[in-house]
Amino acid sequence: MTARPLIGISTYAESGVRWGAWRLDAALLPAGYPRLVQRAGGLAAMLPPDAPERAAETVARLDGLVVAGGPDVEPVRYGAEPDPRTGPPARARDAWELALIEAALDRRVPLLGICRGMQLLNVALGGTLVQHIDGHAEVPGTFGHHPVKPVPGTLYAGIAPEQTSVPTYHHQSVDRLGSGLIPSAYAEDGTVEAIELPAREWVLGVQWHPEMDTDLRVMQALVKGIRR
Repeated sequence: MTARPLIGISTYAESGVRWGAWRLDAALLPAGYPRLVQRAGGLAAMLPPDAPERAAETVARLDGLVVAGGPDVEPVRYGAEPDPRTGPPARARDAWELALIEAALDRRVPLLGICRGMQLLNVALGGTLVQHIDGHAEVPGTFGHHPVKPVPGTLYAGIAPEQTSVPTYHHQSVDRLGSGLIPSAYAEDGTVEAIELPAREWVLGVQWHPEMDTDLRVMQALVKGIRR
């Protein structure tokens, strides 16, 4: 039997989380992320924020990396002043996840960025973000759906060649692409919905939330990329 690949997923770090009789600081992750990894054939490992200098050692033990969704990337990371609509910074998480991305790229570990994770991938490679767009997170705390259209000839188009309706919740997006990245899917309004790094075997970012869907193809492609 082929061993299941170990896929690390970055997590939130939140203070004062309540469950049962407890109210404590917690490293947490919506259950959809590990379930998606497991349903696609991988083993899921949660990666709470840690010292950035430990990222290389962490990634060395993984077969694949998922950088999860979450809060806005601090604009200083891409040389911008914060827009009034940009959320409060999560500096420890920014530093940790950027170090994870750098380590994954250095070691050629397959990498999937989801929502914030896609934006961080872009920032890690020198790109910038639009700090607010309308129409992609219309009801607070509720995922919407809209179609995305793949760019022919890309890694993503090979995974999902047709226009697909995806679950979405974001108010920021890619502006200037980072070094070597190309767009691989667009929304109807022109928003870049997926990016990839064609110089590497498997590096993909998607702006939507596949962990909130029944479509396993993106995560299955990551697992297949690991096993090649």
